[in-house]
Amino acid sequence: MVSRPSEKGKRAGAGTRLAVFCAISAAINTASAHAQDLSGLPTQLLEKVEAAQQACSNFENGQFALELGAIHRVDLDGDNQRDWVLDEAGFACSTAVSLYCGTGGCVSHFLIEDRMFSLLNQGWDMANIGPFRVLLADVHGSQCGGINPTPCVVASVWDSDEMVWRSTGAEWE
Repeated sequence: MVSRPSEKGKRAGAGTRLAVFCAISAAINTASAHAQDLSGLPTQLLEKVEAAQQACSNFENGQFALELGAIHRVDLDGDNQRDWVLDEAGFACSTAVSLYCGTGGCVSHFLIEDRMFSLLNQGWDMANIGPFRVLLADVHGSQCGGINPTPCVVASVWDSDEMVWRSTGAEWE
């Protein structure tokens, strides 16, 4: 004869499974929210992280976390060398959900050699267009004459002679 668990036993087993699932989920999420290794981070970007840590601490003694994915190594200028990007979207503060980002997005810091440039954006990616390595960024709609939900993208290329990003507003006919 096969014994079937009572309704009370079923609920207890489900509760135990839920508790184990929550514990595992918490461990995984906690591991991803801990600070990344900053030992090789260039000074300019390390200063940004330290300022963010201080801002968090100053706001109701918050605890700062640099989430996985906040630091990127990607070729920004087309020289086949990996440059640095620090995305403030990967900054977290326990006492302030929106300390680093707002309706316009989050700031990303792009470092090529010793030159750092920052851009408020809602996401970015790199593309190859002809001979150029192009930074594409989703920016606030006000940069296109609209409001926040207005679609607006900026395309920028690195000018290695002048050491600046170059962009233009297209003149559509």
